[in-house]
Amino acid sequence: MLSQIRPRSFTPALSILALVLASRPLEAQDPADRVDEIFAEWDTGASPGCAVGVTRYGEPVFERAYGMADLEHGVPNAPGTIFEGGSVSKQFTSAAIMLLVLDGVLTLDDDVRKWVPELPDYGSPLTLHRLMTHTSGLRDWGSVAEISGWGREDRAHDHDDVLDILSRQSALNFEPGHEYSYSNSGYNLLAVVVARASGIPFAQFSTERIFAPLGMEDTQWRDDHRRIVRGRSSAYNRTGDGWEINRPVEYVHGNGGILTTVRDLAIWNEALTDGRLGGDEFVRLMHLEGTLSDGTPMGYAGGLFVGDFAGVRSVTHTGSTAGYRAFLGRYPEQGLSVAMLCNASNVATGATGGRIARAFLGSAARPDVEPDFAGAAASFDLRPYEGLYRDPVTGEPMEIRVRDGVARAGRTPLLPLSQLEFQVGSDADHRYVFDRSGDAVSGFRDEGALSVARRYDRVDRWTPTAAELQELVGTYRSEDAETTYVVRADGDALTVWQRPDDTHEMTPLYRDGFGMGGGRVVRFRRDGDGTVASLSLSLGRVYDMRFVRIPG
Repeated sequence: MLSQIRPRSFTPALSILALVLASRPLEAQDPADRVDEIFAEWDTGASPGCAVGVTRYGEPVFERAYGMADLEHGVPNAPGTIFEGGSVSKQFTSAAIMLLVLDGVLTLDDDVRKWVPELPDYGSPLTLHRLMTHTSGLRDWGSVAEISGWGREDRAHDHDDVLDILSRQSALNFEPGHEYSYSNSGYNLLAVVVARASGIPFAQFSTERIFAPLGMEDTQWRDDHRRIVRGRSSAYNRTGDGWEINRPVEYVHGNGGILTTVRDLAIWNEALTDGRLGGDEFVRLMHLEGTLSDGTPMGYAGGLFVGDFAGVRSVTHTGSTAGYRAFLGRYPEQGLSVAMLCNASNVATGATGGRIARAFLGSAARPDVEPDFAGAAASFDLRPYEGLYRDPVTGEPMEIRVRDGVARAGRTPLLPLSQLEFQVGSDADHRYVFDRSGDAVSGFRDEGALSVARRYDRVDRWTPTAAELQELVGTYRSEDAETTYVVRADGDALTVWQRPDDTHEMTPLYRDGFGMGGGRVVRFRRDGDGTVASLSLSLGRVYDMRFVRIPG
């Protein structure tokens, strides 16, 4: 068994080591050396970094830390350093629900309104399993808060704020089960359900029923961001000339907010394997995948992505909150567990976790081979596909261009399989199927996007005149976001003003549609006689939020 558990110390020779390792074939390198190479960028006393823990069949085989836990006080990271795990937290919230299901208190088919009647009745039940598998259609409360001008990094939200925001939403993003759309709202509601169904605070329930029984001594919820936690790292964003502190300032938890170590995460991964918490039925429930309403399985279970990595069965999740980054993965057939926790925002979670896994999976992992996009495209005329397309539900634009002989949707290369069908990037299960008649292409279906009927329609680009912009000027109000937008025109420029004094520039996309920065898409809606009556805003996990035009 490989044994590589030792403390890390900073060494000037590290850069020389990295050059030596880079010159050796990967299969000839020791896995520990390969992981050191991955984290060389952060292995310095002037940078935050990461802790990594790897076990095989429950036995530790690798445990190291890189970079600093606290740059202000010169404290290095260590394998026992406490980090925040971001969305890795979701599996612990699911576990709390599953324990109450086993207790007979809840069922996965319970309508969330049974426990949280503050939510509106949308006409279809929002089951606990729909919340858990991101298929409920609920808007993400954090995105709504951002639209209101008080985003998650601007205000210390708590669960009362979450319930207040969700209770005001007049619509869902989509009919429950219609598609998969990642939403923190479901997991915050699940935390509330645990508290109400058990009669004790969610954090207390988690400690008594999960952390303490498993011996996860350094794990707790960040239910009070001001509480002193000994051994916790600070979190940092990379800036142009160094680093700045970026730690969460909210009380909200369940969607994120788990404080833990790579050692405790190794214990947790074993519990998800051997049933030491709740038995075999608990393990089964945690890995119960959700499905769309048409029966399509979507690979997301109890806060876990269940699928395949490099030809190896995998159960993984990533995490990102403020300056913290995390990855937790299991590869059951190899008995392998990988935990990575970081306090540097410039660590790519899934990609870095995957590189660690590859180092220890060895020949079991299939080589990562990039398709020959240019070679496959050589026999196709790609010009008919070029142009601007739009999702009719969200208004999201998608531009397809041909560069260097390759069709690209944004930055993603497309692999032509036929005149109508293109593979999206390297994902063999994700395809665009075009509607084409002769050289005319009117749109395409996005198959593999975990949606029952996601499509994009071709639209013309639009350069509005000053008179056309003037038609859009006005004041628009959304009670869902409790905010007012004032749209102004100055010559050929359109802006949106919002309290207290934020001005957003708008870029024309297609007729009556604009990009507003930060991923926002604004569409102006007209009534039967062509008069602009409302404004529609989409932002990531919020679809088509309506702002009504105020007369006068």
